[in-house]
Amino acid sequence: MSISNWPSAERPREKLLLKGADTLSDAELLAIFLRTGVPGKTALDLAREMLGFHGSLRALLKCDHDAFCSFRGMGSAKYAQLQASLEMSKRYFKDELREADVLASSESAKRFIALALRDKPSEVFACLYLDTQHRVLAFEELFQGTLDAASVYPREVVRRVIDHRAAAVIFCHNHPSGSQEPSQADILITQRLAEALKLIDVRVLDHFIVAGQYVSSFAERGLL
Repeated sequence: MSISNWPSAERPREKLLLKGADTLSDAELLAIFLRTGVPGKTALDLAREMLGFHGSLRALLKCDHDAFCSFRGMGSAKYAQLQASLEMSKRYFKDELREADVLASSESAKRFIALALRDKPSEVFACLYLDTQHRVLAFEELFQGTLDAASVYPREVVRRVIDHRAAAVIFCHNHPSGSQEPSQADILITQRLAEALKLIDVRVLDHFIVAGQYVSSFAERGLL
């Protein structure tokens, strides 16, 4: 039976409009994105099949072009729509941060940083540059690879902070392994960066570790 023949309260789109997007399952949200199914399958059937194959919504959203298009009815146009939707989400959170005090909107900062870094295949060290009101001036990926004294250069970080005229910063990096625990190298390089930036009166407010869907805070752990 076509979704259009279902009771209105059970149709994903009508359910979203009536009860809100947060009441929908992953499959229902994906079905709305897909809009139509394929012969013999509704959009919801197809959504469930795709989620079952990839294992989770997150895994589906991060799959590459070829893997996404391997499903019947999926092509480059749908893949482009998906990537555009993801990028809009990132920009939404970034704009939200620009308009607010990051310290007062720490959950928004964590959501943005998680979106930006959680699916990186290798470690990436990045920085949120903040003004005197703790609003975001810019977000920048600075280094890639294992986080240690050889791969993160304090002099380069100081130069970029000055270039952005930042008054404070929040560092962040991802752990592709999924571990939320900061390594000794993470702690040492954060201390070195904080000491270097203190010389130019710039504060390090926090250092976030992105581990899958989780974001761990140095400040909350008492490491800053």
